[in-house]
Amino acid sequence: MSQTDRDADDLRKLGYAQELLREMSAFSSFALSFSIISILTGGVVLYGHGLRYGGPFVMTVGWPLVTVMTLTVAASLAELASAYPTAGALYHWSALFGGPGWGFLTAWLNTIGQFAITAGIDYGLSEFLAPALGWPADRAHVLPLCAAILLSHAVLNHVGVRAVARLNTISAWYHVAGVLLIVAAVLLLAPKQPAGFLLERTTIAPQGYWYGFALGLLQAQWTFTGYDASAHVTEETVDPRRNAPRGIMTAVLASGVAGWVMLLSITLAVRDPKAAVAADNPFIFVLRDALGRVGGALIWVCIVAMWFCGLASVTSSSRMLFAFARDGGTPAAPLLARVSKRWQSPHVAVWVSAAGALLVAAWSEALSAMTALSTIALYASYAAPILLGWLARREGRFRRLGPWNLGRLSSVVNALALAWVALVMILFVLPPNQLAGYTFAGCLVVLAVYWHAFMKQRFHGPPLELE
Repeated sequence: MSQTDRDADDLRKLGYAQELLREMSAFSSFALSFSIISILTGGVVLYGHGLRYGGPFVMTVGWPLVTVMTLTVAASLAELASAYPTAGALYHWSALFGGPGWGFLTAWLNTIGQFAITAGIDYGLSEFLAPALGWPADRAHVLPLCAAILLSHAVLNHVGVRAVARLNTISAWYHVAGVLLIVAAVLLLAPKQPAGFLLERTTIAPQGYWYGFALGLLQAQWTFTGYDASAHVTEETVDPRRNAPRGIMTAVLASGVAGWVMLLSITLAVRDPKAAVAADNPFIFVLRDALGRVGGALIWVCIVAMWFCGLASVTSSSRMLFAFARDGGTPAAPLLARVSKRWQSPHVAVWVSAAGALLVAAWSEALSAMTALSTIALYASYAAPILLGWLARREGRFRRLGPWNLGRLSSVVNALALAWVALVMILFVLPPNQLAGYTFAGCLVVLAVYWHAFMKQRFHGPPLELE
């Protein structure tokens, strides 16, 4: 029996037939999460946010702090992915440990977060692309650009996992090459500040520096989202019990190290901090000010990386929506759960995911609101299965561990992850991100009403069992 046959048999034991094309390798799983994290997207799009609120110090200290704490969340999710490798992973785990209601909540939180993160990626890309094309970076130009980019991502995801997997592999190597190119150009060609500049603490926050520093962490924390993608595509991954958790962990670790090196290099090239903070796009300003035409060329390197990131984000989002619809958790569930016979992709879920992202982009003119909403919604969906799995383990209900597990450290790592998520949830609804907080609270109210009025008696969750 081949590995793919064993994987299909394993999936049948978890309650599902093999419908999606299982061809993703270990590297493809890593490449998907690495592409969604995309340090050339999150670290670049929100570079100005970090510089304005936390100054150089948030790049030097904030980024590694977020990396280390994110690894506790990633490790907790990786352990669950190894135990229960199914599409829609987080939703399944919550339903398994806490019942259908928890699964329903987790699925919708993850879906909202996935829509918002795709919107933030492609809207941010559009804000870079418009001036690069010589157009005004106003909403009248940026929003249509965002729609066109989403269209390209939906088309490619529609035609199947083969095309997307290949593009994600290209994306992973492209990100590595892009970071090396930017770092080399800055270190070799740009005038640089003394090393002590990296510890300077400046902020535009009227509440003081440490409040601003906390807000500036959004730059790193939004970057470190979407790594659950490796778990969402486990039904398309060969040997997912091993390869999915490895993909999650290596994507976060590699992004943390490479992103830190890139941000320190860029920050050392800030020649005029006040002018950079005042610029419409501080990242573009710093590169062009330090490197001239070379800096302009490097901006195009980032633009291509952002496009790859958005492509991977639609892949992850559509798999979550497909898995939830397959179990009857969404409106028009039979339609959303369809799989293209020709391409073996969840094509309807792909197009709905792209449309949902466009709606979020149209909802807010502020990129920071989109990124804050995606961060708190996604991390809430991460926290739910971690908490429920931790409780189930303490009660002796969760004994099935996969080949990748934390052993005796599991409870400690889970506790650290939950504490960090709680802090993140508080930080990113504070002013000036109130809109994200209000929207998130509104979503919770709507979901509660929807659950009790319509779904409580109808939705039974996935056909999984703890044993």
